[in-house]
Amino acid sequence: MERLISRHGKINILFEMRDFHGWEAGALWEDTKFALHHFHDIGRLAVVGEARWEEAMTIFCKPFTKAEIRYFEHRQHDEALRWLRSKIVNV
Repeated sequence: MERLISRHGKINILFEMRDFHGWEAGALWEDTKFALHHFHDIGRLAVVGEARWEEAMTIFCKPFTKAEIRYFEHRQHDEALRWLRSKIVNV
């Protein structure tokens, strides 16, 4: 990740969850540290999941990043990729 960010600047991330049942405390802490360290380095974060509570995670993530975050169901995987690849238009 560090190499990609140093080479390209902001990056977009696809976070795909399958059979995800939550974090263990140590993993949650590591993910939180990563998010805070890269607060300004992520342009878009597409969360792809299969459960309603996973969609709620997009709200939980917002204070930890400046990224634009959207949730997609697994059947919308291609749409998530298109969104990540589309240009960000500042209005």
